[in-house]
Amino acid sequence: MTSSTAQPPASGGGSSPQPDHLGHVVFITAAAAMGGFLFGYDSSVINGAVVAIRERFDVGSEALAQVIAAALIGCAIGAATAGRLADRIGRIRCMQIAALLFTASAIGSALPFALWDLAMWRVIGGFGIGMASVIGPAYIAEVSPPAYRGRLASFQQAAIVIGIAVSQLVNWGILNLADGDQRGEIGGLEAWQWMLGVMVVPAVLYGLLSFVIPESPRFLVSVGRTDEAKKVLAEVEGSKADLDGRVREIEHAMHSETKSTFKDLLGGRFGFLPIVWVGIGLSVFQQLVGINVIFYYSSSLWQSVGIDPTSSFLYSFTTSIINIVGTVIAMIFVDRIGRKPLALIGSAGMAISLGLCAWAFSFTTGTGDDITMPDAQATVALVAAHAFVLFFALSWGVVVWVLLGEMFPNRIRAAALGVAASAQWVANWVITVSFPSLSDWSLSGAYVIYTVFALLSIPFVLKWVPETKGKALEEMG
Repeated sequence: MTSSTAQPPASGGGSSPQPDHLGHVVFITAAAAMGGFLFGYDSSVINGAVVAIRERFDVGSEALAQVIAAALIGCAIGAATAGRLADRIGRIRCMQIAALLFTASAIGSALPFALWDLAMWRVIGGFGIGMASVIGPAYIAEVSPPAYRGRLASFQQAAIVIGIAVSQLVNWGILNLADGDQRGEIGGLEAWQWMLGVMVVPAVLYGLLSFVIPESPRFLVSVGRTDEAKKVLAEVEGSKADLDGRVREIEHAMHSETKSTFKDLLGGRFGFLPIVWVGIGLSVFQQLVGINVIFYYSSSLWQSVGIDPTSSFLYSFTTSIINIVGTVIAMIFVDRIGRKPLALIGSAGMAISLGLCAWAFSFTTGTGDDITMPDAQATVALVAAHAFVLFFALSWGVVVWVLLGEMFPNRIRAAALGVAASAQWVANWVITVSFPSLSDWSLSGAYVIYTVFALLSIPFVLKWVPETKGKALEEMG
């Protein structure tokens, strides 16, 4: 999944001596965040291959949608299993498994012999995405010095949006090498195959980096390897840190933790506790505005309204850059103006942008490969689509994960976050699977639906979402 599925940044707090080698700590964090880069890259690289896959395997919209969405099945499984696996074999081993999955997925997706084969490799890549979405933030939080934790945790979110942008830039570059033809031949393979296969480079780099960064001190303490844990803590927190005291802190925190279960979430009039439903609502609204249509289908979307392939790929790249800009804006303002105001600004901006897209798309004429849109409406659609991505990125893309990390009471936080994240994967799957059929029915109609969800998110935030700015996690009751 995209930036929209990034993990919540760990909150900073406390103070610690400046590490002797802060550059080394940054390197460790950046290496772990390569999983986030691959998360973003793999989830959006398919954007450049949609039209070619449809032609190569001669499939309709429904079958195509299932292949595009197949990765989300793997994402859900990977995210659900990564935490327990990491507690058993360690964070580094999990990273290495994820790197292998990304590598296998890249090679297999580039060389499929049938549609089901391509879907299978997409699922395997999705499993890697799911693992990376859980392991990266957990590892970074566990190795970061407390005084730098918030800033270092943002590496994961930044890596995801950069991965999305790089995938679109690579796709655009490959398309140019193939003279604008997604099925144009380069070195014996079609352009779209190179697009999917290039991911092997960052996947191998991620695997190699995992061999040179240390294991999490929390995991080392959990398996009784305290001397190794002290060595890592000295590396990342400085030689002046109280290493014995830090190990005791970790041990105390682990012993005092209570693992929340699904049963703890029940008790409300409608099954779940009200706050759990709010978390589910946030996750679902985040997806139902259609953000992943932009990252999974934008190249084919622009081509479907008469824009040439090379330009459509360039626009996919520029929306990815806008996504990065919006994410940076959110990181700057989420602690300054609060979660709810930022979400409301985003909802209003998205509703207007999506409404303009729906209006512009209603002017398309023609069928098949002979579709046109008046220049004025085409310009409005392009500007509005970029504005939509900007408003999403500066609000719901980051705010939802911040809220989910903060709003639940301590006793149910882990289980509630798991349910909310699962709801997000399901909503993402629904949007991804439904878009090709919806756009065949009416592209303008599809955007009207997304506009309605953006509008409905405003009263939802006003009435039910709590403001968590400036509150300690222990205050969430």
